[in-house]
Amino acid sequence: MLFWILVAVLTAVVAVILLYPLLRGAKAAENIRAGEAAVYRDQLRELDRDLSGGLITPEEADYARAEIGRRLIAVSADEPVETPKPARHHRFTEAFVLLVLPVLGLCLYLATGRPDLPSQPLEARLENPGNDVAVLITKAERHLAEKPDDGKGWDVLAPIYFRTMRVNDAQVAYRNAIRLLGPSPVRLDGLAETLMAVSDGVVTEEARQVLEQSLTLEPDNPRARFYIALSSEQAGRRDEARQAFEALAKQSPPDAPWLPLVNQHIAMNGANSAAPGANSAAPGAVSAAPGNPTQQDVAAAETMNAGDRQQMIRGMVESLDAKLSADPNNFEGWMRLVRSYAVLNDRDRAAGALKRGLAAFPPAGEQGRQLLALARELGIATEGMAQ
Repeated sequence: MLFWILVAVLTAVVAVILLYPLLRGAKAAENIRAGEAAVYRDQLRELDRDLSGGLITPEEADYARAEIGRRLIAVSADEPVETPKPARHHRFTEAFVLLVLPVLGLCLYLATGRPDLPSQPLEARLENPGNDVAVLITKAERHLAEKPDDGKGWDVLAPIYFRTMRVNDAQVAYRNAIRLLGPSPVRLDGLAETLMAVSDGVVTEEARQVLEQSLTLEPDNPRARFYIALSSEQAGRRDEARQAFEALAKQSPPDAPWLPLVNQHIAMNGANSAAPGANSAAPGAVSAAPGNPTQQDVAAAETMNAGDRQQMIRGMVESLDAKLSADPNNFEGWMRLVRSYAVLNDRDRAAGALKRGLAAFPPAGEQGRQLLALARELGIATEGMAQ
C-alpha cells in the first residue's frame, strides 16, 4: 500500500511541475502588457517635466509624445486580445497532463513492471547474483575474506577488478593468485598491465621484469613481447624497439588483430625497409614512417600514449594527402601516401590514393608500374587501374 501512495504523490508532483508554466502563462502575459503600459505612462509624465524645465523644445516634446502615445495605444489594443488566449489554448494539454499521462504511465508499468516483486536485501541477491557485476564482486570478496588462501578465487577476481578499473585491487589479486597458484603467462601479463595502468601506461622496470618472466614460460607470447618492445621505445632505444616490433610482426599470423598497431610502432621507430613479413604476413607494414615525419615529430611521439600517437600519425598522413592534392607531381609522395594509408589499415583511402597517383603517373610509365607493384605488395586491389 505504501508503494502506491508514493506513486500517487510522485505523479501529483510531476503533474504540478508540468502544469505550472501553463497556468502561469496567461498571468505572465498580462503582467508583461501591464508593465509596458506603466513604463510608457511614466515616460509621458517625465516628458512633461522635461518640457517644464526647459530641457527640450515644444517641437521635440510633441514628437516624443506622439511616439510614446503610439506605443501605449498598441500595448493597450493588444492587451484584451492576448490575455484570454492561453487559458483556451492549453486546456487540452492540461487535461492530458492531469488525466491521460498518469493513466498511460500506470498501464505501461502494469504491463512491463513487476509491482508484485518483493524487495531483496543484499544477502538474498548474493545467493542469486545473476549478471550483476557489483554483486558478483561482493560475493567473491566475502568468500575470499573467509578463505584468503583460495587461489582460484583470486584468479577469477583479478581480471574482473581490472575491467572495472579497480587497478590497485587487481594488482593485489594477481599477486595473491601468483603466490598461491604459481606464475602463468596470463597471470604475469595481467600483473604487468596493472603495474602499467598505475604508472599511466609506462612500462616500469618491475613490469618489464614480470613480462620477461612471462616470456620464460611462453617465449612466443605476443602480449609480453609487445610490451617489452614498448618499454624499449619509451626508454628512447628506437633501434632496439624497432627490431623487437619487427620480430613480433614476423612471428604474427596475417590476421592477427594486433598487427596494425605493431606496424605503426615499426613506422614510428624509423623503419628503413619493409617490416619482416610485411609482403605477406603483414600487408599493412610500411617502409617509412607515415607522412614522412621529421626527427622532431618522432621524438614528440615517444612521449605520447597509443591513442595520441595514432592521431598524430593520421594528422601527418592527411597533411601529406592535402599537399599531393595541391601538387600531384610528386611520385615519392604518392608512394608514401599509399603505404601510410595501408599501415593505418584504411584500405579504401589507400585504393583512392593509388587511383589519384596513377592519374598523375599513368600505368604505362615506369613510375606508374612502381605504384601498381606497391599496391600488389600491400594487397590493394588494382582491378581496372592498370589500363
